[in-house]
Amino acid sequence: MSAVDIGLIELEPESVKALLDSGEAVLVDVREDDEWAEAHIQGSVLSPMSDFEVETWPSFPGKKIIISCLGGVRSAAIARRLIASGQGWAIHLKGGLNAWRDAGLPVVGQG
Repeated sequence: MSAVDIGLIELEPESVKALLDSGEAVLVDVREDDEWAEAHIQGSVLSPMSDFEVETWPSFPGKKIIISCLGGVRSAAIARRLIASGQGWAIHLKGGLNAWRDAGLPVVGQG
């Protein structure tokens, strides 16, 4: 296991929802505009992977950032890139929007 994987924190949908509901975290969705428009998690912020740069990654002082995508692959890739750039750790929604829906949690849109 590499240092990058050690810093990767995977959270289940219910844990992510609790952090969002408490105001402790912000969810950043790294899917593309059209995907986000079809369906997304309420309150999530869109920051497409195709536009990703460490320098312009969103910052929310005092809050944890949780990264999300459709299935968890892109969010884990972005998390690993952030860790590799020197950030000590990164959190992503394990299984992405699919897992969120499978857990019976609400989404905006149909997708």
